[in-house]
Amino acid sequence: MKRIAELLRERNAVDAEIAAIMHRPMASGHLGEWIASQAFGIELEPTATAAAIDGRFRSGPLQGRTVNIKCYPKREGLLDMSESDQLDYYLVLTGPPSDAVPSRGGSRPWCIEAVFLFDARQLCAERIERGVKRGIAASVLKRQWTAAEVYPADRPHRIQVSVSSPKAVLGSIPRSRYPRFSRASVGKSRPV
Repeated sequence: MKRIAELLRERNAVDAEIAAIMHRPMASGHLGEWIASQAFGIELEPTATAAAIDGRFRSGPLQGRTVNIKCYPKREGLLDMSESDQLDYYLVLTGPPSDAVPSRGGSRPWCIEAVFLFDARQLCAERIERGVKRGIAASVLKRQWTAAEVYPADRPHRIQVSVSSPKAVLGSIPRSRYPRFSRASVGKSRPV
């Protein structure tokens, strides 16, 4: 317990520094929104409580369009979706794809492996057509994720995002090269 308390003090100090830069409390959602605003030229809403909309694109082909930004430590094929008719796009920052194994003994480090841009209306129409439930943890097909990828893939995308250099911004964020823990090491705090 003593070591956990020490680590939490260290984490709280780091979180406070991050919060001072973002001007919002440190939470993965707020950090994801802030990073997306820097990388993709998004003007965030003045408060983090705006329903369904986190901001608007400042320039380029999507200028003025609304966006809901999601940040998930692992890509599990699910997306928290809104029914708002004012929402134009979802911008989703994810960590690595999730393995189909129990999470016990694992970790979910803060990293960005990929970014996806979904047309909200099109995604909603496809969801209804497939008979998929709406709302939190709605299933998104692998082909939809592939088609929506805007980072790190260099392939042409049906929705062009015009920003100065998302790769320069996102390239500085940690990727998933982190220690993995085996079941044998659980409780011993030693990476495999």
